[in-house]
Amino acid sequence: MNNDKETLIAVLDSIDEAIHVVDKRGVTIFYNSKASILDGLSSEEVVGKHITEVFPSLDKGSSTLLKVLDTKKPIFNQQQSFSNYRANRLVTVNSTLPIFRHGEIIGAVEVSKDITQLKMLSEKVAQLQQMLYTKNKNKIDNKAELYQFGDIVGENPVFMDTVDRAQKVASTDSPVLVSGATGVGKELIVQSIHSGSLRQNRPFVTQNCAAMPENLLESLLFGTVKGSFTGSYDRPGLFELADNGTLFLDEINSMPLPLQAKLLRVLEEQKIRRVGGLNEKKVNTRVIAAMNIDPQWALEKNVLRKDLFFRLSVVNIHIPPLKERKDDILRLSNHFLDKFNKKFNSKVTGFHSKAITALCSYHWPGNVRELSNCIEGMLNFKSSGKISLEDLPMSIKQGYKDEEIQKSLKDIVGTYEKMVVEEALASSGFNISKTARHLNVPRQTLQYKIKQYDIKI
Repeated sequence: MNNDKETLIAVLDSIDEAIHVVDKRGVTIFYNSKASILDGLSSEEVVGKHITEVFPSLDKGSSTLLKVLDTKKPIFNQQQSFSNYRANRLVTVNSTLPIFRHGEIIGAVEVSKDITQLKMLSEKVAQLQQMLYTKNKNKIDNKAELYQFGDIVGENPVFMDTVDRAQKVASTDSPVLVSGATGVGKELIVQSIHSGSLRQNRPFVTQNCAAMPENLLESLLFGTVKGSFTGSYDRPGLFELADNGTLFLDEINSMPLPLQAKLLRVLEEQKIRRVGGLNEKKVNTRVIAAMNIDPQWALEKNVLRKDLFFRLSVVNIHIPPLKERKDDILRLSNHFLDKFNKKFNSKVTGFHSKAITALCSYHWPGNVRELSNCIEGMLNFKSSGKISLEDLPMSIKQGYKDEEIQKSLKDIVGTYEKMVVEEALASSGFNISKTARHLNVPRQTLQYKIKQYDIKI
C-alpha cells in the first residue's frame, strides 16, 4: 500500500502543472514540485499550514480552494491573481475540484497553470497597441483615410440594396452586425457606415477577435488598472479609445464565450470596467461587428451567444459573395485595373474578350479580395497592352470551359443584363422611375436598355 502511495506522489510530483491539495479546514496536505516553483516556496513552508497563512492576499472570497470547500462545487478554468508568500504577484488559471468520501467533503484539489508571463506579454502588446492608436489618433479620426460609400463599386441589384441599407443606418447609433464570406468587403461597408455617420470625425478603432487569447483580448477591449497583475499599467482599452466614435469588432464569432458575456453587459449599460479595477466608466461607443460565417450556423454551434447576437443584430447586413453578383465582375476588374495601373505606373488598356469571359465564369472563392489580388498579380508582369486569357492565373484558366470561349463577350453580358432589367421591371410593376432607382442607373440609361433588348412593358 505504501508503495502505491509513493508511486502516486511521484507521478503527481512530475506533472507540469502545479497541484495543491487541502483538507476540509483549508490546510495543505499535498504540494507538488511545480507548485513549489510557481509560488517560490518549499513544500515544508506550505504543507501543514492554512492557505491564508501562506498566501496572505487570499480569503474565502478570492481563494478558489476555499470557495470549493464552502460550495462543494467544482470551478473550471478560473483566472486568479494573488501575491505569494514572498510578495510576488502571480496570475494562474485554476481548475479546482472538491474531494468527497462517503458523500462528505474531505478536501479539495487544485490544478494550476502559471500565466503570469503571458499576462505580462499581453499587457505589453496591449500597451503598444494603445500607444499606436494614441500616436495615430489624428490619422484614425481623419475621414479621408477611411472608405466612404462613394468608393463602393457595383451595380448588382442585391448588392446595391445592401449598400442602400448600410447608408440608411449610418446616421443612427444602433449596433450593426455585418456578415459575409471572407473577401466580400465587410470592412469596406463598415468604414463607409462610420464615414457616413455623425461620428465621422471621431475615432474609428478596429480589433480582430480571431486567434486572440481571452486575457489579452479582454485587456485590449476594457483596459487595465496598475497593479492588477505583474507588469500592468493604468491603460485605457479600445472602448475608451473609441469613445464617441466607432469600435469595429471583426470575426466576433471567434471571441471566447465568457468575454462575449462581458461585451453584452457593456452594450447594454454603456459602461466599462478596466481589468483589475472597481470603478465603472461611461462610454459612448458605437459597436459594429462582423463575422465570416453564417450567424445561424454560429448560434447552432454555440460559438456565438444568442443574447449577444440579438443585441448586435439590431441591424443585420449580409453581403453577397462575388459568385452571386457576376454582373459586377467586369466593372470591378476595370476598377482594379485602373487602381494598379496608377500604383505601378503601367499602361494596361483593358481585357481581351476571352479573358473577361474567363473572369466572369470563375467562381471566386476569395471574392472581391481575390479578384483584386488577381489583377494586381497580372500587372506585376504586364505593363502595357490588354490582358489576355494567357495572362490569367492557372486556377482561373483551368475553370474556363471550352464552350464559353465560343460565346462573344457581348452575348454573355447582354443576356445577363437583359435578365436583370426584366426582373427589376417586374418587381417594380414596370414603373420606369422606380426601376431606375432600384438599379441605381439614370432613367435615360434604363430606357435605352429597354429599347436595346426589345423588352416589352
